[in-house]
Amino acid sequence: MQSDMREVLRIATPTAAVGAIATLVGGLVVGGKGAIGAVVGCVVVILFMALGQLALQWVAKSMPHLFQGMGLLVYSVQLVLLLGLIMAIRNTTLFDLQVFALTLVVSVITWIVTQTVLHARSKTLYVDPDGESGKTPGGTEGKHDQ
Repeated sequence: MQSDMREVLRIATPTAAVGAIATLVGGLVVGGKGAIGAVVGCVVVILFMALGQLALQWVAKSMPHLFQGMGLLVYSVQLVLLLGLIMAIRNTTLFDLQVFALTLVVSVITWIVTQTVLHARSKTLYVDPDGESGKTPGGTEGKHDQ
């Protein structure tokens, strides 16, 4: 679980940096409500995406045969929950909704790009190092030339 959290933190860090920049820009352009909207947007993205990432990593380790279906389910649930959140706060005056929405979109894009880059740079084994060395391709395992 520690390596899972480390991976999530490696993805969340650039997203938080983008959120900090969005907070600064939102605060300068709109004022205090813009800054609050940017913070809320970034926090929502980090929470939603991190929980989804951790759930998928758990499924990948414990039930790898369900991984693809669970990936679709997790992202579908995230979209529905996000829609519910947006519907719940659509009339709020606590923060600027436009800054919130823009920060939400930019943070999601940052999360996905960071996740893609880290995955592309990772060294994933595609050969089983513990596999039997006596097996050869073509079904000739154990047979010798006579």
